[in-house]
Amino acid sequence: PPARARDAWELALIDAALAAGIPLLGICRGMQLLNVALGGTLVQHIDGHAEVVGVFGSHTVKPVPGSLYAGVVPEEASVPTYHHQAVERLGEGLVASAYAGDGTVEAVELPSGGWVLGVQWHPEMGEDLRVMRGLVRAAGG
Repeated sequence: PPARARDAWELALIDAALAAGIPLLGICRGMQLLNVALGGTLVQHIDGHAEVVGVFGSHTVKPVPGSLYAGVVPEEASVPTYHHQAVERLGEGLVASAYAGDGTVEAVELPSGGWVLGVQWHPEMGEDLRVMRGLVRAAGG
C-alpha cells in the first residue's frame, strides 16, 4: 500500500532542498519521488530490473554525454539495482542522464537546479563510489 506519511515527508525534504539550492541525490525511490515532485509520472511495474525477488542484482547503465552524471561516471557502468518502478514521463525541468540497455531512464538531473541528481540504483551498495563522492564534493562547495 502507499506510504502516504513517508511520501509527504520525503516530498517536503525534496522541496526544501530544491528551494535552498543545496546538493541533492535521490537514490532509487528518491529518484522516483524527485520526478513526481516535479510533476512527472512513473511506470508502476517493469520487468527485468530485479533478478530475484528480495535480492539486489546488477545491470549496466549508459550515461548521456555532457550530463552531470556523465561528468561523474563518463563510461557505461554496472550498478547494483533492485526496482520494479521507473520514470515514465519526466518532471518539469528534469532531463534523463543515463539509460539501461532496455531504454529505461536510470538517472535524471535538474540542469537549472545546481547539483541535483537522481539515480535508479543504489550507489552506496556497490564498489563504485563515484556518485557518492560527487555528492560529497558538491556539498563541500
